Amino acid sequence: MGIQQAFFCIALMKSSAYVVAMDWELAAEKILITMMGHLGFQVQVAQESTDGGLCLHISTEHSKSVIGRNGDRLEDIQYLVNRILRKHYPEAPRVKVDCDLYRQEQETILVDKAKELAVKAIDTGKSIRTRPLNAYYRRIVHNALADEAVETLSPRSPARYKRVEITPK
Repeated sequence: MGIQQAFFCIALMKSSAYVVAMDWELAAEKILITMMGHLGFQVQVAQESTDGGLCLHISTEHSKSVIGRNGDRLEDIQYLVNRILRKHYPEAPRVKVDCDLYRQEQETILVDKAKELAVKAIDTGKSIRTRPLNAYYRRIVHNALADEAVETLSPRSPARYKRVEITPK
């Protein structure tokens, strides 16, 4: 069974009594640990409360396998944890999943790059576009440039990955 098939099997699990009998933060952690165990990973999970909500940090010897190529596997894990959590706790906020601070580093790099592009757009007087980004990273770019002398716009399209256009005001 491939990784993606395993993810879908875990996502379709029937309701578990242990998930329903606890608060959503502990349930999110248990869901993640159980999912990673089914995938054959021994992990340690730590919770951190951030401005954006709860973040679950995974520590494992096999972090590259958990993160995947360009963080795609980590994104899939986060998506499934949130789907399973919402099934049991409809009011629970989104949970962020990180592994060996990969997402945190990527967010810092993205904010720095967005600010560089904003400066370049202001200097040239022309619009500049980012690389294609998922919704979470587009939101980070919009928030990072909210106080700058630029406007940001994401095109409306059904595509999952879109560019953010940065235009001088």
